[in-house]
Amino acid sequence: MNLSSTETATTQSRKADHIRICLEADVQCHQATNGLERYRFTHHCLPELDYQDIDLSTNFLDKKLGAPLLISSMTGGTPQAGMINQRLAKVAQKYQLAMGVGSQRVAVEKPEVADTFAVRKYAPDILLFANLGAVQLNYDYGLEQCLRAIDILQADALILHLNPLQECIQPRGDKNFYGIIDKIAELCIKLPIPVIAKEVGNGISDVMAEKLIGAGVAAIDVAGTGGTSWAKVESERAENALQRRLGRTFADWGLSTAECITSIRAIAPDIPLIASGGLRHGLDVGKAIALGANIAGLAMPFLKAATNSQEAVDELAQVLMAEIKTVLFCTGNQTLEQLQSSGSLITR
Repeated sequence: MNLSSTETATTQSRKADHIRICLEADVQCHQATNGLERYRFTHHCLPELDYQDIDLSTNFLDKKLGAPLLISSMTGGTPQAGMINQRLAKVAQKYQLAMGVGSQRVAVEKPEVADTFAVRKYAPDILLFANLGAVQLNYDYGLEQCLRAIDILQADALILHLNPLQECIQPRGDKNFYGIIDKIAELCIKLPIPVIAKEVGNGISDVMAEKLIGAGVAAIDVAGTGGTSWAKVESERAENALQRRLGRTFADWGLSTAECITSIRAIAPDIPLIASGGLRHGLDVGKAIALGANIAGLAMPFLKAATNSQEAVDELAQVLMAEIKTVLFCTGNQTLEQLQSSGSLITR
């Protein structure tokens, strides 16, 4: 299966547009928040801890991380995207953070751009996620294409991203989502690595999570509201008034990150859970972990830093880890596990 030259150019142009729009246009949610503002930590004025003993390490999908951070899926397929992924991967390797790449559809169908995704040479030891759109399973994708995406990255897991709202607004979007859950279930059996189900900013409810877990996914990335609105992004790329109207109408559609974490944890206490969607600093990460997430993903802050310089990405990682450590220290918890069981997080 190969893209025509016109389709390839369109796909690559879309990826370049996405980076440009995210960096230059106002595409953040305004009314919909990540929900974490409803919570605060109980401050401990006597932590009974030595700050140097605080441990941010954790395990996710049987791999040790230096901190509970995922550099979330963003981009690939263009020279700029390749530079961004390289910078992100080097920092992920330095601090042993998890990392995902953007949708690899263009790389699967156009091997000459695969190198813009192939970051394993910069990060030989990290937890690395391949990424394809789940809807492509209804458009001639299957086990072969998933294996190709995995091979390009030498990935530890495959993200199947769920983006029905984005496809509704995107020019020539793929809107046939019928029967995909059964195809996900088949992949979960046949693939040699775990499958992660991820939204793109509109959240995963407890009902949907239960179906995905039943299908065999190994982890869930809730990707709730509060951050980049892909409805807004696609409205910036609209080719007609209808697409622009849809993007604006549904700009704040979805479930908050906090709501997704708590509702999924109530029905699935053991599923590995990634919190993402509007997280902007380590305090957000700390709240998400305390609510029940295992690790937390950030995209926009890392995208802005990586567009700037390698040093900016490194500085951001250090800041995020210092903020998470401060949460632990000022709540009297030495480890992330203690934070989750401490009851330190309360509603405002």
